[in-house]
Amino acid sequence: MIFKKSILNNNLLLFACTLFFVVVILYFEIRVLNLEGTNDKLVSEVAIVRKQILVNNEASIPSPIIGGGAGGGALVEVPNVNLRDRKDLVVIYNRVPKTGSTSFINVAYDLCRLNSYHVLHINVTGNMHVLSLANQARFAFNVSKWDSIKPALYHGHIAYVDFDKFGVNLKPVWINLIRRPLDRLVSYYYFLRYGDDFRPYLVRRKHGDKVTFDECVEKKQPDCHPDNMWLQVPFFCGHSALCWEPGNKWALEEAKRNLISHYLLVGVTEEMEEFIRLLEVTLPSFFQGASKHYLSSKKSHLRRTVQKADPSPSTIKKIQDSKVWQMEQELYDFALAQFHFMRKRTLGLSASNKTSQFTTERSQQFMYEKIRPK
Repeated sequence: MIFKKSILNNNLLLFACTLFFVVVILYFEIRVLNLEGTNDKLVSEVAIVRKQILVNNEASIPSPIIGGGAGGGALVEVPNVNLRDRKDLVVIYNRVPKTGSTSFINVAYDLCRLNSYHVLHINVTGNMHVLSLANQARFAFNVSKWDSIKPALYHGHIAYVDFDKFGVNLKPVWINLIRRPLDRLVSYYYFLRYGDDFRPYLVRRKHGDKVTFDECVEKKQPDCHPDNMWLQVPFFCGHSALCWEPGNKWALEEAKRNLISHYLLVGVTEEMEEFIRLLEVTLPSFFQGASKHYLSSKKSHLRRTVQKADPSPSTIKKIQDSKVWQMEQELYDFALAQFHFMRKRTLGLSASNKTSQFTTERSQQFMYEKIRPK
């Protein structure tokens, strides 16, 4: 009897020990599973952040960092995303006539094969700058849906087109150049009479007319009327009827709004090299190598008007007294101030110093922290 009771006690002890070990093993397995789940969640969060980051120039900008800070956990360096992955990128350059656009766009043509994108010229009947409403819609849908041609840079002498108006998903990147309005008018005046060195064989509309710009202003002829300067404002204003009304104040304000809200970058003809350098930093998938190519391939002086005389001080005074010149000049000054701001923030250049090599862009970093939930 005593022997049987001893065996029973031993069995109970063995069962208790076995149960204890099973519970311990289950406890540690649950802990391991929880740790693995936490690790998977962290990896997932890092992956999500990686997908959301698009850094403009992987060659010159340090990698961003996530995490860190107060309660943010360990720092995690996130690799830069190569902009060449943006196969759907569309850039539109609605080039204003006589602003140096030929010099710039030829750089884009020279680089398109090397940087793997397409360049397309928008050729409008009669060189008209305003598209019909139907053609605006077709243009917006064509650019949005023509996937086989992306990434692409479109260029042409057309006014700004509001893609949102037509309900398309694509948001193109707009760029442009602007020039001192009187310089642009004088250049265009002589261009119509003498042509340029880009296509010297073409006979221009005013070929043979020897009247100088000064004489034209003195005689109050239509070719030099200040209203002819009204072009840069409407190009940025767009397709509203008021945009094309010379001297319209609303058009000027709309042009400024569009320049700030819808254009990635607007440069000035007088500082073309810095404009190209900014694009090279900001859109390397299109403009990598553009600065060196622009300076070394003689593209910086394409399409010079063959013969051009500077206007006299009295002529300049008469033009500057006009409302149109004052408003066009206001837009130019507005664009110039914005361009200098972007140049200083991106290239580290001030108006008096043009030798910096992207110092601000190289030294600036950004990071994400306090990511929740953990």
